[in-house]
Amino acid sequence: MLHSFGRFSRLSLLALCALSAVIAVSAPASANVVVVLNSGDATVTLLDQSTYKEINTFSVGKEPHHLMATPDNKSLIVASATGNQLIFLDPKTGEVQRQLRGIIDPYQIGFSPDQKWFIANGLRLDRVDVYRYDGHNLDLAKRVRLAKTPSHIAFDAASTTAFITQQGSNEISAIDLATQQVKWTMPVGKLPAGIFMTPDNKYLLVGIMGKDYVQVIDWRTQKTVKTIRTGEGAHNFRAHGDKRYVYVSNRVSNTINILDLQTLESVGVISVPGGPDCMEVTDDGKTMWVTLRWVKKVAVIDLASKKITKIIPVGRSPHGIYFINRAADL
Repeated sequence: MLHSFGRFSRLSLLALCALSAVIAVSAPASANVVVVLNSGDATVTLLDQSTYKEINTFSVGKEPHHLMATPDNKSLIVASATGNQLIFLDPKTGEVQRQLRGIIDPYQIGFSPDQKWFIANGLRLDRVDVYRYDGHNLDLAKRVRLAKTPSHIAFDAASTTAFITQQGSNEISAIDLATQQVKWTMPVGKLPAGIFMTPDNKYLLVGIMGKDYVQVIDWRTQKTVKTIRTGEGAHNFRAHGDKRYVYVSNRVSNTINILDLQTLESVGVISVPGGPDCMEVTDDGKTMWVTLRWVKKVAVIDLASKKITKIIPVGRSPHGIYFINRAADL
């Protein structure tokens, strides 16, 4: 089944027109737009990064949880999980470019490093959809059944394998991208969520949301080599962009830990009340923006002082967050 980014049904075009009308107000050309997904409201909020003011809020499909830029950075993909679609935004302005329907239950999404594969995790359907990607189109290669609630995704540097956490079965599975077969599955801690490949391609870091630690796994031998104590509800990762540090949000303890990727130790803690979830870091490494899942807000953090400098109201259950002047993913 071939899905084209530029080909839409009449219904899709009508829906796109409706969405475009909703977001007729766009950001000033000089503004850096912050895109926030309000998963509980089925909306996207656009914030001005400089003034912290809301630019606009508009409706998208139900349960927009995660988002990521296309490899060419010309579009920002919003995954509408129960809306069964991908919505493409202009990453600079947040304006809707197009929609792609028929992508079923895309909870978490990801492109392989070589840009040849696109993964959509079906959290509620217990499956992973593997698509071939040619730079323009998505071609479904296979739907891979997993045990229960596939959540987050990481890839090896060579783009041979996708690693999937499964919250419902407390496991990680490795999927061979060339054959779309499960290579192995291993048990991990309770409610594994975020997963991150270290820059040296040696270890997987897994946020154990049901506990208070990050599990360090040698993925070649499928062995746990270390646990890093963080806070309760260790959930998601965001690299600082210097290949040295990575942040992990702890939704229950209301903290963010700073992990040293060379020593695999926690070297700092930031207090962030409200259930910190997804994080984004500016390209100068000075500022973090983080969604506060339980209080309908976004926090802006000065990373030098580890202090919150601004709290901004958004919609219900804010999850994914993005801006174009962002730090590298490693």
